[in-house]
Amino acid sequence: MCGISGEIRFDGKAASTDRVGAMLRSMQRRGPDAGGVIARDNVAFGHRRLKIIELSEKGQQPMTDPYLGLSVVFNGCIYNHKEIRSRLESSGYKFFSNSDTEVVLKSYHAWGERCVEEFNGMFAIAIHERDTGNIFLARDRLGIKPLYYFKSPGVLRFASSLPALVKSMKMKPDIDPVALHYYMTFHSVIPAPRTIFEQISKIPPGMTYTFDAVGMYRGRRYWDINNVEKNRSELPDNENQIIDILLEKLRISAKRRTEADVTVGVLLSGGVDSSMVVSLLSDTGYADLKTFSVGFEDTPEENGNEFKYSDLIAREYGTDHHRFTVNSDQIIENLPDCLSAMSEPMVSHDNIGFYLLGKYVAEHVKVIQSGQGADELFGGYHWYQALDGSSNPVDDYARAFFDRDHDEYKSAISDRYVQSDFSREFVEQQFATAGADNPVDKALRLDTSVMLVDDPVKRVDNMTMAWGLEARVPFLDHEVVEFAVSIPPHLKLRNGGKYILKEAARRIIPEKVIDRPKGYFPVPALKYLRGSVLEYVHDALNNQAARERIIFRKEYVDMLFENPVAHITPLKGSKLWQSAILELWMQSHGI
Repeated sequence: MCGISGEIRFDGKAASTDRVGAMLRSMQRRGPDAGGVIARDNVAFGHRRLKIIELSEKGQQPMTDPYLGLSVVFNGCIYNHKEIRSRLESSGYKFFSNSDTEVVLKSYHAWGERCVEEFNGMFAIAIHERDTGNIFLARDRLGIKPLYYFKSPGVLRFASSLPALVKSMKMKPDIDPVALHYYMTFHSVIPAPRTIFEQISKIPPGMTYTFDAVGMYRGRRYWDINNVEKNRSELPDNENQIIDILLEKLRISAKRRTEADVTVGVLLSGGVDSSMVVSLLSDTGYADLKTFSVGFEDTPEENGNEFKYSDLIAREYGTDHHRFTVNSDQIIENLPDCLSAMSEPMVSHDNIGFYLLGKYVAEHVKVIQSGQGADELFGGYHWYQALDGSSNPVDDYARAFFDRDHDEYKSAISDRYVQSDFSREFVEQQFATAGADNPVDKALRLDTSVMLVDDPVKRVDNMTMAWGLEARVPFLDHEVVEFAVSIPPHLKLRNGGKYILKEAARRIIPEKVIDRPKGYFPVPALKYLRGSVLEYVHDALNNQAARERIIFRKEYVDMLFENPVAHITPLKGSKLWQSAILELWMQSHGI
């Protein structure tokens, strides 16, 4: 729901509505229904609106309450806004709209920075206090909604998109060597607060930042999952009771995510996770459910679709099902727009799949539910098995997850960007953090709080919002997450992984969908580069912009081109495609 931006000056100058407007224009696709800018002396806020709740102009942003002295821009959805509104009304607050935005504004007045603890939802929030000059920024617990910022001694700017902030800068930003190492090694995951650029940061999930009138600020973490073992003493001993609780929490979560004044659909891959979402919504009585699937052309190495499973679920629950197939020509044709929709460079092949699916789905609905998060919460990835009982979990995790080791990184990247083995150091630090003693718990905690945020969740947000389509993720309700992390690893890893979730699924979806090999969102053409896709990549890595940037060593790129199909990462990605995406993304945004 929307894109936000703003500029706050601490140097006595007036905030620039032109800069805020330029940032908004670059995010227009996130909010195609309306837009607006307000300015007061040193503060300017901007907003692009996707109308989901309170479709009238009463829900327009930026929203100001002159009586309370507050202005807000907000991206996301507060699913429990009606309950919070009722509590606020009983305390004497008066409302002029039915929007969750107004609930955010008045909640801040009532509870200050702790208001976020009352919200169940996904959100990025910016609030200006007229009387103090304070600026409050907040991001939801799981980082579902993005919030980037640029801070210098005289100015603060923020936006829902990294390229939007780049457009607001006079000087082009510099590549951060630490972030580059993460990109090339940690499967393109760049943990907050870093971004690929040294000068621009992103607010970490579960945090608020408060800036005073002179630009001094403090951060406050209001939620995390570090102590994953703290609630295990309260977990039932009986497996069936655990499943009962899990299914009830998931039902409540899916129901919450139908809160909208427009139709809500489901992205149905045919896997366990999205199939469960369909079943749970059917359970709640949601009528005339629309579901959507995408497939790709087969290659000699891999099938390109899983329609037989998504069709099975659609028939089982009588959904209004839509599916479409993407060919290689469509991939090439749409890649430039897909790249321009990325807030950060993202390597996963299925970006283009979600992008094209978003284009198609947006013709039918404005809100979609998706199954992201289940693998990270319930042990669905293969590397968790490798960590079970590991005596050296950092090594075992790196061997399974890293796209290349540090020696290969040094052979791939120009000397000016080669420093320390930052990715390994990050994992070591994360694994050493108190609260998770079991190696599997360490990996699940890292993947849920970091990898999930800056890979699957970011991908779905970027690719759906490119079409004015809001994606909601019921597995990432914080109450579901808090319960899931309390479940011990042996109940997740049994029988190849996701045991407890699959046992829950057996109660509500067909066995055929559960007891099959794990599927992914396959885009074979971007893994096994040939023909026009290979030519596209070759042009990107050998044009003048790439030669002047000098990120990659020529001999390394030449080696990849000699046999692209042979250079595949442990996570089954193309090393050549990964290198090309970074360069293509920079070129796409004129950097």
